[in-house]
Amino acid sequence: MQDALPALVLNSGALKPTPMNDTPPTPAFPTSSASDEHLMLAFSKGSAESFNELFLRHKQPVYGFFRRRTVDPHRDEELSQETFLVLLRAANRYEPRALFRTYLYAVAFKILRAHRRKTAFRATFFGHPSTIPDPVKQDATESGLWVRRAVEKLDRIDREILLLREFEQLSYAEIADLLELPINTVRSRLFRARTALRNLLEPSAVSASNETLQSAKQVALPSASQTIPQKGIRL
Repeated sequence: MQDALPALVLNSGALKPTPMNDTPPTPAFPTSSASDEHLMLAFSKGSAESFNELFLRHKQPVYGFFRRRTVDPHRDEELSQETFLVLLRAANRYEPRALFRTYLYAVAFKILRAHRRKTAFRATFFGHPSTIPDPVKQDATESGLWVRRAVEKLDRIDREILLLREFEQLSYAEIADLLELPINTVRSRLFRARTALRNLLEPSAVSASNETLQSAKQVALPSASQTIPQKGIRL
């Protein structure tokens, strides 16, 4: 049964195709009131519908997780599907020791690390591909570029904590479990990340404001060579 589920759950013929993005998914059928943990346990006992429900609940958030950490949207789709395939194969070993969401992102993290190792290996031995998409094109707005570039300058762990809290919306306890850190460390590093991000963004905002003001002055005030002559009366 589990061997047939990938075709049922992930095949475009089985579920209505929906574009993946960072927004919450619109379910293809009414969602169940059961918890994620209950659904995963039900799936481990043979309920394919339970896994379909989990897939619909979490496919967009998982895609967003990879989209914010890699540069290739097509690869992000593959990594997202690989995450759910791991859940399929490990279903009969699942134990609800933690929240399902923590378990899900732990799987995603392992897949992300493996992907980064492969990418680093290929870059070392075969060079960097010339067709890697530019991640800054994901958000064409000027403010979006400032935020992305500022986030990339944060300490690696601080950046990860910030993303998990602000985008994945995990609790402090979930982040602590996922990253194997004390919860107080998560709190302090999140505060540090937010402060650093604010400091990184403020100079950009001031600079952009000054440039805009300067441009406006140049348009409003004519230069010396463009001064409009004053009409006078000769006596």
